[in-house]
Amino acid sequence: MKNLHKRHDSPLHIKSYAFALRAVRMAQYLHNERQEYILSKQVLRSGTAIGALVRESEFAQSPADFINKLSVGLKEANETDYWLNLLYDSNQIDEQSFISMEKDCNELIALLVASIKTVKNNQKKNEGLSK
Repeated sequence: MKNLHKRHDSPLHIKSYAFALRAVRMAQYLHNERQEYILSKQVLRSGTAIGALVRESEFAQSPADFINKLSVGLKEANETDYWLNLLYDSNQIDEQSFISMEKDCNELIALLVASIKTVKNNQKKNEGLSK
């Protein structure tokens, strides 16, 4: 990933991009090796959307827009966790793949929640200073 905006300093950017690559590879495996076409598209869509929304947030028009982008990314991460569970419970992916992907997904969820809380707390502080 080329890095013109210091994205290499952001764990959220790095991890969401890496997760998107893993989602692409998982979807390719499911499609090519397991002939699974429906759930693979779902995990591909939601798993790559997380990083895309993090990236979109860089150019948010306001703090509210920034929060919104990350909040939608959080929803996509939660949806991805659902698809991962469904893939595992339907025996489409093995336990090792599931545990590894779910761990990374949950880490993204935690990073997104922390980022959203930080921005909201900073907004409250700034509102208090302007009064």
